Amino acid sequence: MKPAQESAPEDSNAKKHREANHLLIAGSLLNAIAFFSASPFLTLYLKDHSQLSLAVIGGVVGSIALISAIGGIVGGVMVDRLGAVICIRAGLAIYIVIYLLLALVEATAMIVALIMLLGFGRLLIEPAMKKLMSLAGGDDGSIFRFRYMTLCIGAIVGPAVGGLLYLGGSVYLFVCPAALFAAYLLLLAVRGSTLIALEPEAAATGEGEAKQSYADLFRGLVRDRRLMAAIGAGMVIFLVFSQIDSIIPLFIRAENEDRAVAIIASLLMVNAVLGILVQAPIAWLGKRLSERSLVVMGCVAFAAGLILFLGMQVSPVFLYVGIVLWTLGEAILLPMPDIAIHKMAEDGQKGTYFGLAELRYVGFFVGPVIGGGLLAIGATIYFVTMAVAIFGCVPLLVRNIARRAPIAEVVP
Repeated sequence: MKPAQESAPEDSNAKKHREANHLLIAGSLLNAIAFFSASPFLTLYLKDHSQLSLAVIGGVVGSIALISAIGGIVGGVMVDRLGAVICIRAGLAIYIVIYLLLALVEATAMIVALIMLLGFGRLLIEPAMKKLMSLAGGDDGSIFRFRYMTLCIGAIVGPAVGGLLYLGGSVYLFVCPAALFAAYLLLLAVRGSTLIALEPEAAATGEGEAKQSYADLFRGLVRDRRLMAAIGAGMVIFLVFSQIDSIIPLFIRAENEDRAVAIIASLLMVNAVLGILVQAPIAWLGKRLSERSLVVMGCVAFAAGLILFLGMQVSPVFLYVGIVLWTLGEAILLPMPDIAIHKMAEDGQKGTYFGLAELRYVGFFVGPVIGGGLLAIGATIYFVTMAVAIFGCVPLLVRNIARRAPIAEVVP
């Protein structure tokens, strides 16, 4: 009887973590659909409702990710000290208010300010969601691959819904994400206790860290070579990944201006659908290959996809073959920095770690600048350089794998 009694709490904990996983994935899906229903159309909205130049419009929309990337450490510390669920609720409230105001205001200055403020909602929600996923997920961090799948679904459903709403009137473009974020907030109001129950475990282990001064905490993070390696790997991956919706479309338009829009739209749709479908094969490979081999495979797939894109100069068919390999590399590599942080961070500091790791999104700003300069020199130089650059993440991710190996041997 005793073994059965001892296993009961374990079964109860497993059930709670399973429920938390389902809730987090549902929330991540709502978040992704809401984001993609409005984000792709913000530049069009600014173009139609202001006299701003294209460069300024790009800077305003890009500031959302930039603010969340630079301010991620602040959001992460707040998550660890105030609670992840509280921060998600606050971030969702910020989103809802901003989108409703965007549906009402007409002054350009107000529109610009509100769009930039979206970054503050993001810097609270992203580290909080990732911390909870890390606490509820298993040791392998596979929940972050499910999160990637929700982003792919959001990239399919969101723009389709947002595009139809934008045609009906720009006010609907902002009411839609506000409603979806409100649904997420309602979900947390009804089931939030499931997620709150995860955090006391972290609070017990992180009590000592909470007493650190901000300066000591930041110095400790910067000295953590594993964290810096994960952030560096993420920057490299995002630098290359950013090309698919920034510079590669310019290359496609230069080669086939008449069909450029249709080709780009179909490529992005194929990319999103394949991103979901390849996760099962990746999970299968992950059980049979070492993490090092999986990282190298992802880089090889990314690089091969880039070289095949160059083949568009011969036939557009090469683009569609290339997007298959590109998506395989993307699906393998994009979740890996989050998985690495999930495995290295103590429970009481997961929010801070994930918050600081948002710095890797700076790669989204550096990537188009570098890519645009290289494409101006020549298409061959551009694609070959990007294909080589993706391998820069290998030693950084392998550093984390190598440092985790002894721990895996000790922990039963």
